[in-house]
Amino acid sequence: MSLIYVTSPIHPTVLARLAELGEVCLGYGSNAVGYDEVRNQVDAVFLRGGHISAEMIAASPKLRIVARHGAGYDNVDYQAAQTHGVWVTNTPGANQRSVIEHVFALLLSLCRKLPMASEQTRNGNWAQDRLALTGIELEGRTLGLVGFGNIGSSVAPVAEAFGMKVIFTDPAIDPGSDSRWVDFDTLLATADVVSLHVPLLATTRNLLGTREFAKMKDGAMLINTSRGGVVNEAAMINALNSGKLAGAGADVLNAENIDMINPFDHPTPDIANTPNLIVTAHVAGQTDESLMRVGMSALEAIAAVLNGEAPAHPVNKPAPKSFS
Repeated sequence: MSLIYVTSPIHPTVLARLAELGEVCLGYGSNAVGYDEVRNQVDAVFLRGGHISAEMIAASPKLRIVARHGAGYDNVDYQAAQTHGVWVTNTPGANQRSVIEHVFALLLSLCRKLPMASEQTRNGNWAQDRLALTGIELEGRTLGLVGFGNIGSSVAPVAEAFGMKVIFTDPAIDPGSDSRWVDFDTLLATADVVSLHVPLLATTRNLLGTREFAKMKDGAMLINTSRGGVVNEAAMINALNSGKLAGAGADVLNAENIDMINPFDHPTPDIANTPNLIVTAHVAGQTDESLMRVGMSALEAIAAVLNGEAPAHPVNKPAPKSFS
């Protein structure tokens, strides 16, 4: 019987279906099992939270697939997996609708100052400071999308429905193919709202830093639902505190890779004391519907590989693994 290791909570229906494929071992909860305890027996890893390192892969002789619960795969060493004959898969597009809606949940919360309004009301300040809660409308403003893949391109029509003008930049798209395409610096200088939709790669790490924030319009807003490492958080805090940025909404932080218990402790403590910053705990794709879609997509990848077939959404193409 195959052994499947699940790193973090997944949709209960998916978990039940996973048990039909083999023995399921949970790396979370009151009876959590550490990966080291099962590494010699594990055939598949269902990876949501946490990381699968090169060392973990090398120490797992039976491992055949690491199935990512989500589109990003920066929390698994896919090159080491390639070397050791292990498939790495992801679930592109499965949580797309949920992320799109979260982009606008963050943006509308910033524009209408909802966290401040809620806090004041809870504190009994119903009408004394209403002027401070004056918001702005989206209509007529320019949204700049950095990345125009599955999610970025799907954010565009929603923004246009709000009456926003959309521009985007993406090195993978021919500049002549869409009149909305602009270069990166032009997007920064033009957009009232910059929304990030890029994977975390060597070329996108710290994509927005001190130089880039200086190029942005005074009073612009930033939305990041991609990866924390795409933004230099110290530079973002400086831009927020100086008023260069009117506000920012972040569903992702650098600290997720360092301290999941209290991500505000490191590496930018001031991030917890910045009033014009809204932070959510990497939940943009976390709706009941998307958890089911993403979970089933990852499950299908595991089922295919355990059955000796190629998965639908591979990140790599390893040589077949031989077992003695």
